[in-house]
Amino acid sequence: MKNCIRIGSRGSQLALWQAGWVKRRLEEWYKGIDVTIERIKTKGDKIVDVPLKNVGGKGLFIKEIEESLLKRRIDIAVHSMKDFPTTIYEGLVIAAISEREDPRDVVISKEGIRLSDLRFNARIGTSSLRRQAQLLNFRSDLCIIQIRGNLDTRIKKLYSEDLDAVIVAAAGVKRMGWEEKISEFLPYVISLPAIGQGALCIEVREDDSNIIKMMERFNHYETSIEIGAERAFLNRLAGGCQVPIAGFGKISNNRLLLEGMIGSIDGKMLFREKIEGDPDKGNEMGIRLAERLLNIGGDEILREVYGGSVNSDISL
Repeated sequence: MKNCIRIGSRGSQLALWQAGWVKRRLEEWYKGIDVTIERIKTKGDKIVDVPLKNVGGKGLFIKEIEESLLKRRIDIAVHSMKDFPTTIYEGLVIAAISEREDPRDVVISKEGIRLSDLRFNARIGTSSLRRQAQLLNFRSDLCIIQIRGNLDTRIKKLYSEDLDAVIVAAAGVKRMGWEEKISEFLPYVISLPAIGQGALCIEVREDDSNIIKMMERFNHYETSIEIGAERAFLNRLAGGCQVPIAGFGKISNNRLLLEGMIGSIDGKMLFREKIEGDPDKGNEMGIRLAERLLNIGGDEILREVYGGSVNSDISL
């Protein structure tokens, strides 16, 4: 067992909370271990005035952290699973996926007003095209304002940008202890979550067997199966920040229920499908679900975004 472990993390309040949670668990489980947190500023943290789809997508939040792992400046990296791309640097592996916090999206409004009760043409702040598509599908009158920044910054923009509400992930709000700010938890029928939303990912070097063994205690079996299916779904669609895609898996009574969505940015086209099966075949289910959505119209949306093909395996 290593006596000193260095955790790499973004410098936002939420990211540091997540890294701190891992630090506390390690110190609890392995007495005498020295755990430190290294703040790493990523390109995604530096560019806050441009939509993610225009500057490289979610991978901007982890690139510098992964490079620090490969250069052995840190020993483990803690990420929000929803920020983690479907591809991973050679030489690195996911060692654990934590038990999922509440995966839903939430409304935070000025006076605790629910989404359906907001005024006509209400101004809604969100950083996600996935949320935008589903919100406009639910209420086409809404005025969607793209906002960037850390969780606390986005909540503050409710006032600084004269917004009626902001939509953010419940998990982050709950982890920061800000539940009193929540006006409404959005049901899945209105807003299906992002792939991996609510879980944490611990990434390590694949040749560091000692660290890999230590991280096993963080892994939550059911969550890892659910998110594995979601990521197979996303990977089949070559999904990124350029197109609204959502997916959510849940194991219940030894069955995996997986639901996916592809939508147009304006919310006028929204395709949703469900699939149920054996949790041990989650990856296969994710691929089948993606193909179902492509076949019922999702291919039209992706063709427009990707210019003709989703990936090398499929021509649209």
